[in-house]
Amino acid sequence: MNKKTTPWNPPVADSMSSAVEASMYNSIQAILRQAASSCNKGMLRWTLHKKVETHPSNSVSLVRVLVKELEKVERLDYKMHVIPLLHTLNYVIIQQSSHIPCNLFQRVYECFKRLLTLPEPYCTIALRYMRGIKMEQITPAPSPTITSSTGALYQRRVIAEQSLRNIHFPHQEKVFVFADPAVFSGSLWQAVRADLVLAGPQSDTLARRVLLHTLQAGLGKACHGPILTQALEDLGEDVEKYFQEVVLAVEQSIENGEAGRDQYLTRLQHIYRDIPTSANQDPKACGSLSNTPLPSPEIHFHLWTNEEELWNELVNFTLNVSTSERNSMYQEEEEEDVSKRVSLLSVDSGIEKDLSDMEEREQRNPFTRSRSPCFRGRMKPEDKMALVQENIKGPTCSTPLPKEEGNHTARIVMMGDDRVLGRLAKAYHSIRKREAKHLILTKRVNLQIYYIPVTDEPIVNSPESTSQVGDRLSLASFLGRVDPWYESNINSLGAMIPKLAGTSRHSRSSEPNHFLVDVLSYYLRCGLQPVHFTLYSVKISVSGQTGSPVNEVFVSHLDAEFPEFKTLRENLKQERSSLRRTRKTHGTCGAVVSMNYTKVSLSKQEVVQGMSVMTCGVVISAISPNETEGLDSLTVHFDSTNPRCCTEIRTQNIKIRILEDKTFTVCLDKDGRRKYTHVQSIEISPCLDPGYCLQTSSKFSVGEEREAGLSKYMCKILPLPINTFAGINH
Repeated sequence: MNKKTTPWNPPVADSMSSAVEASMYNSIQAILRQAASSCNKGMLRWTLHKKVETHPSNSVSLVRVLVKELEKVERLDYKMHVIPLLHTLNYVIIQQSSHIPCNLFQRVYECFKRLLTLPEPYCTIALRYMRGIKMEQITPAPSPTITSSTGALYQRRVIAEQSLRNIHFPHQEKVFVFADPAVFSGSLWQAVRADLVLAGPQSDTLARRVLLHTLQAGLGKACHGPILTQALEDLGEDVEKYFQEVVLAVEQSIENGEAGRDQYLTRLQHIYRDIPTSANQDPKACGSLSNTPLPSPEIHFHLWTNEEELWNELVNFTLNVSTSERNSMYQEEEEEDVSKRVSLLSVDSGIEKDLSDMEEREQRNPFTRSRSPCFRGRMKPEDKMALVQENIKGPTCSTPLPKEEGNHTARIVMMGDDRVLGRLAKAYHSIRKREAKHLILTKRVNLQIYYIPVTDEPIVNSPESTSQVGDRLSLASFLGRVDPWYESNINSLGAMIPKLAGTSRHSRSSEPNHFLVDVLSYYLRCGLQPVHFTLYSVKISVSGQTGSPVNEVFVSHLDAEFPEFKTLRENLKQERSSLRRTRKTHGTCGAVVSMNYTKVSLSKQEVVQGMSVMTCGVVISAISPNETEGLDSLTVHFDSTNPRCCTEIRTQNIKIRILEDKTFTVCLDKDGRRKYTHVQSIEISPCLDPGYCLQTSSKFSVGEEREAGLSKYMCKILPLPINTFAGINH
């Protein structure tokens, strides 16, 4: 009798796993390949993450490949590959931690730990991600080969980005996108808004998704994904109770560390058994895991027409989070009061006397009988500030506000060219000036700034880069040079955005394009290394104006133009052949200006120099064409038809004054909306931090000791931090 032989499945599974791993390896190599264009690298990165999102089981193969590549980088010292590999690996872990086995988590942790020996910024990014892996791990692991993690990274991310109300992890994040109307036409604005402001899931759906991901991450294959998904849908509004229980379990597990891991798994098992039972499902079934894609953050899109709109949005966000915190604290007090009431009612004596204190507390608490304050219509800035202060301080309460400062995050995304960052610099300085007098926003909100370059100019192709390099994209070009991963993902995205209006007109589908919001989400979650641009203050003296000069700030460019020589300057730029002809007529070389400036030297010693030149225009740039020269000096170029008058200097402080009975025009950050005419002189210097100025000016009232004790520890110059993936690698 012949025996039947059963096929051996493991080799088939192994071959499938090897094929997936080979495919992932080829995708990673295509991203890292130097010959690939920046635009293609960004698209390849997005395609790779989409594959993992659609097929979560592939995440294990991808993590293995990424770890091997990072280990190779460590051996061969290929530092240019560290940033793409680090961010790609961490993003996969946030998305699909429920599919990654414990031994692979440990391998990732050890890999990140070895990267701490690398210089900045690699060690800083590795340390941040290593802490996240430590929080995600369940140690000691039940078994090295099973999938079991806390799911904390995913849970915290969704709660913060979607503002899911709970009392155990109250951190909130808001994303505000401000588009420059000078760049975004009506059709382009509508197209971008349709792609960014997506109709996201409701809060109860998000709560179910968090529950599903956390339980699957902790219990692994002991959790039947499809049955749990159906059970959560059947629960309806009752899902809120289990959501709060899971959030509490995760936060206590993080707080207790290794000592509380067994208790954490036990609580998850109890919650998992209770949910299907409540929904009349079988809690003992085991099976496959359900997919829980990470939702995009809630995005608020604005066409930035009003300068005060940024400030107003930050104030409203601060009010909302302060009210939410106070409501959470009162909710905790009420829960304690209810438990005390139950305890008191079980004993039949002195009930009225014992409850009097609780009734007084309810009368003191305005949130138990009234709605949270909201704004309708316009308010004066000073009235809104007073209301913010009152709301943060709040009424007399037995529970103080949390001591942690900046525990909420406002992510500000600017879309435009150099002009929008110039407007941002002015608004940012105004915010810092207000905060120096009344520290309100920074006590509650951590401000993070992002930049997506978009221009209305024709795209100019550069041989060094495939991204758009226009006359008004000097800041974006600099960021792309110092951070190649920013160049690949963000500068390349800016080149695609102007095409969205035409694409949306010809598209028959009503479905939004998720590419833009996916790339923005990736930038918001991984771009946490700032590049600090020095802000410069300029005092503008206008002819016929009495009183103090106009105080302005700029971040990239200042252009001074003399109306009488405008045509001459344009010809000088376009036709160098006319140089001989104009050289003969000495009177047409330009206007005579005097300048006093501090010369920048290698020894850092200040040398004040003065001179007079004849010029038909002055261009002052704060952005160096060479990233190695830094962002702490200005390049001043004087245009002239006389070669001996074509002067270029590097300085930090300069004063320019016209000597003749003429005036000139000043344009800041190439923005026609920020142009000043009939100017007689300008004085430029690095912009001082308003907080530093307030401390140094206090010496007249509190003595020299206070100035020496505090101001020497403060940053003197006010920078504008723009987040990138790597920052500046010195």
